[in-house]
Amino acid sequence: MNTKTKAKSKTEPKAAAKAAAKTPAKQAAKAAARPPESKSAPEKPSAKSEPAKKVAAAAPPTAKKHDFKLNDFIVYPAHGVGRIVSIEEREVAGTKLELFVVSFEKDKMTLRVPTEKAKNVGMRRLASPEIVQNALNTLKGRARIKRAMWSRRAQEYEAKINSGDLISIAEVVRDLHRITGQPEQSYSERQLYEAALDRMAREVAAVERIDEAAAIKRVETALQRAA
Repeated sequence: MNTKTKAKSKTEPKAAAKAAAKTPAKQAAKAAARPPESKSAPEKPSAKSEPAKKVAAAAPPTAKKHDFKLNDFIVYPAHGVGRIVSIEEREVAGTKLELFVVSFEKDKMTLRVPTEKAKNVGMRRLASPEIVQNALNTLKGRARIKRAMWSRRAQEYEAKINSGDLISIAEVVRDLHRITGQPEQSYSERQLYEAALDRMAREVAAVERIDEAAAIKRVETALQRAA
């Protein structure tokens, strides 16, 4: 082996050692320079999406939004039996309102009731046949007249008529009804009696699907049996 070959053989191990020493250092430097790889984590719902999900879950189905539908007969406490002729939306002060449009044909009056407040104002469905029968049975009982000034009793009768409760209305009809031999009704008594009789007859007619004249006859028959 000549001198050049020896020199070359001595140089190669040194160069290899230097390369081996430099390579890990370079790799470590490159690795340090790289941004750390982010670990994939399960996606969490954003703060905005959570309330939306909760609201969607809490919202009732459209079918159960309210208990009344188009063409239903209803009872409104201050006006008696009416019919829902339409359900409409109106914007009031920038707020959209859904309204029941209730027609009271005999009074030639139309009333708009917000669907959300219908129950709060006392609007209800027609009484069941059982309640109608109980109201007719109430008429057969004895009149219960309190010993109080007429003005006080008149207020109580009026409150019962406007309560929308069929049994309470029947009590007014019973208490103010006059039979042969009893003192005649005063003007104000007569007005309250006719108002109560009208409210009761309209609901009986709507429930039993008869005309109002036939309903009044049913009420008067029950009153005569009480006598």
